[in-house]
Amino acid sequence: MYKEVLTFAIKKIVLKPSEVTVTELPGDKKVLEIHVDAEDRGRLIGRDGRTIHALRTLLRAVTPVGEDIVLTVAQ
Repeated sequence: MYKEVLTFAIKKIVLKPSEVTVTELPGDKKVLEIHVDAEDRGRLIGRDGRTIHALRTLLRAVTPVGEDIVLTVAQ
């Protein structure tokens, strides 16, 4: 559920919503990697990282208690 909420929010921020994908990386921790168009990367991160910080806060709000998820932006 949290991937869908995150994807929905990101698609509302970027200029090319069709290029947005959120993938879960394999490993011990849950890591979500956001893929956006190169032109939208700055918009996603925001000034001083405010937008990505807000997305991490949103992710924490929809994640079950006790579950940690790391959010990264793909290069």
